[in-house]
Amino acid sequence: MRQSVVIIGGGPSAMCLAAHLDSKRYAVTIYEGQQSIGRKFLVAGKGGFNLTYDEPLPIFKEKYQPAGCMDGYLDAFTPDDFRKWLSEIGVPTYSGTSNRVFPEKGIKPIEVLSKIKNILAENNVKVLTNQHWSGWDSQGKLKFGSTVVEADIVVFALGGGSWKVTGSDGEWSALFKEKGIDTKPFRGVNCGFTVEWDSTFIEMAAGKPLKNIIVTHNETSTSGELLITEYGLEGNAIYGLSNSIQSALAKATSTTIHIDLKPSMSKEKIMTLLTKSEMPFTTVLSDSVKLSKIAIKLLKSQLSKERFINSNQLSDSIKALPIQIGCPRSLDEAISTIGGIPYSELSSDLQLTKLPRHYCIGEMVDWYAPTGGYLLQGCMSMGVYLANRLNKWVDL
Repeated sequence: MRQSVVIIGGGPSAMCLAAHLDSKRYAVTIYEGQQSIGRKFLVAGKGGFNLTYDEPLPIFKEKYQPAGCMDGYLDAFTPDDFRKWLSEIGVPTYSGTSNRVFPEKGIKPIEVLSKIKNILAENNVKVLTNQHWSGWDSQGKLKFGSTVVEADIVVFALGGGSWKVTGSDGEWSALFKEKGIDTKPFRGVNCGFTVEWDSTFIEMAAGKPLKNIIVTHNETSTSGELLITEYGLEGNAIYGLSNSIQSALAKATSTTIHIDLKPSMSKEKIMTLLTKSEMPFTTVLSDSVKLSKIAIKLLKSQLSKERFINSNQLSDSIKALPIQIGCPRSLDEAISTIGGIPYSELSSDLQLTKLPRHYCIGEMVDWYAPTGGYLLQGCMSMGVYLANRLNKWVDL
């Protein structure tokens, strides 16, 4: 007789778990609070569908915190495994810029989700939508409104605390606390931060990107792009530092990042171009250093006239322009969150130590990954890891 598995939540980790569970052994039902599963999966795809990364696994693992927290899950379902699985279900991929992996051009996020749903159907997974989990009854059975559900195995995949429109609101943490299960408050990561811009600068710069730059905070650096907004900064180059910045802001009202506006050119080369030319520095920066108009405007907004006309100080600023960062944007605006269920509440197989046969996977567990493919890969790997453990489980 098959064991019943109830998965609460219909995000990436839940779908990947359900797709890999042995249908001959388990009768699987996904309970989703929204009208359809995979809503956050689709929202993530709107900004460029970065599925995972094409880089050596040891380097890949280093992107996650706490250090080593995801090693076992990533070994169970590596980025290469993910790409192979996607290809098998009809989603070929390619490696783009900065080792990012995307579906082949022309394949939309909704098509990828459709392929995954097809696998769930083939695996006889039952999907129930508009099912809001409201805790446990006095006998420990699951409550969905007035409906009570009993299961042999329960897997929570309830998400973090951002993007409430997708159902990821973090309200479940109160129900866990009532059960005596520790939870950590949610903090936004992979999010934007406020900067007190000069009004003249922001009038012409809002909505403009700084491309091909490196941003550093406390000796940690990320490369990519920044978007200047009326309230501050967005973009992958600051998202990758958001955990570090958040930790600093927990102890102070502001912190400082440094932007290398021209990573491909040394300070010495920039100084040579500035000092040997008879042209105004603004012209040299545009024509010889090849800085964008926005980068030059940013320099002028942050530097005094005396510093801007000093070749040494200007070169220093181009290579490490300090920008004071204030508070993060609201929790719901964050791409992802940290907090939720700490690993201290889980066994090595993601089982709640205080609730046997109850598991937690995905973003509801307290781990951090940079935005995009690292986050999605981590969620998918957790799902496959648990599926493998349950498929091999003999104590049933």
